[in-house]
This record gives sequence, structure tokens and C-alpha cells, in this order.
Amino acid sequence: MSAGADGSGGPAVAARSGEGSPGEDGFVPSALGTREHWDAVYERELRTFQEYGDTGEIWFGEESMNRLIRWMQKRKIPLDASVLDIGTGNGVFLVELAKFGFSNITGIDYSPSAIQLSGSITEKEGLSNIKLKVEDFLNLSTQLSGFHICIDKGTFDAISLNPDNAVEKRKQYVKSLSRVLKVKGFFLITSCNWTKEELLNEFSEGFELFEELPTPKFSFGGRSGNSVAALVFQKM
Repeated sequence: MSAGADGSGGPAVAARSGEGSPGEDGFVPSALGTREHWDAVYERELRTFQEYGDTGEIWFGEESMNRLIRWMQKRKIPLDASVLDIGTGNGVFLVELAKFGFSNITGIDYSPSAIQLSGSITEKEGLSNIKLKVEDFLNLSTQLSGFHICIDKGTFDAISLNPDNAVEKRKQYVKSLSRVLKVKGFFLITSCNWTKEELLNEFSEGFELFEELPTPKFSFGGRSGNSVAALVFQKM
């Protein structure tokens, strides 16, 4: 999935609003939470890449990728640790991981065009060790399991905007995460729709907060805060 620069949110940022009819969690349902929207986005981005070689934008910007890689390096995550990028979009984050030496990385997306795009980009970069699969994280195949690291940059945000029972879809997301992540494995999530406290509540069953990552701050009307939350959970 592609989006704006770090600190500016992204396409899923228009989540809570006084307009429309918010659900019980305060989110207004949006096309941004539908597969049809992202299929159209990646069909367009795939054509753009094929015609002009433009890989597209990066959800939350390059700094969001660097932030996660710095954490993995600081924690001395082994380069052969199995890493899953949930909702990989154009796969640019996987390319960065590979360039830093990570060798056991997998990207999934429910949009076939996204996987075709990410495959074209990794091929252009000469990277043959990146695994890419069309997978709906809410309805996983049996092959995905046993990952040391799972990463989400905006996918949980998008699911939260689904017009069709988003609350149940969020619960299924947590179940799927628990299934694919090893015990003591780490889940790194970046969100522009959820605060730290809300994410702690969403992932309270089976996960504990390991670390909060620093993100850009904003000031408005004498108050300051973060436009993005970036947390590391560990599976218990």
C-alpha cells in the first residue's frame, strides 16, 4: 500500500470524523478499507511502473522504513530471521531489508496487482531471495507460520476502515497474527489511525508491549502529540 510521507498520515488517516456514520469504534467506513480500492490502486501503479519505472510512494515515508530497520539492528535481529511484511504493497520495504542483508523475507498482499508490482520491482533490483505471495491476512493459507518478525505499516489501519464489520475483521487480524508469529517473536506496527493506548487494547490478548519507537511530534493550540504511533509487541 502506498501513502504520504511520515508524519502526514496517508490515505487511511481520514479515519475518525464527525462526518458520515462512524461505527462503534469511532471510525467512519471508507473505500480505503476495501479490496476493490487497493486492487485499483495497484493496477494503476503497476501500469505506471511498466511505463515509467516509477515504484510509487512509501506508506509513512522512507523514515518509517529506516526506523524499523534501525530497531532490528539495535536489537541484533539475526539476518536470517524470518520476516513477514503484512500488506507489502509495492514491496519497497522488502527491498530495503534485503539491501541491509536480511535473507529470509516474505511479503504478502491480498491484491494480485500489488504482488505483481513488488515482483517486478524486486526483479529490477536483482533480488531473487524475496518471497512474495498473494494472501489475505484475514483468511490465511496453511503455509504461513513460524515468523520471527511481523511488520505492519498501515494494513491494520486500512482494515479498520472496512465498511463490512471492521470490528470482527480486527479481531481476526489479531488471531492471524498470533498464528503466524513465533512465541517471543516481535510484531512491529506503524499506525496513523490508532494511538498507543488504543493499540495496546487491540493487541492485549497474547501480546505485550516491548517498546515504543520515537515518531515525529506536532504542536497545535499549545498541545503536542504524535501523528503516528509505532510500537513493538512481543508474542507471549
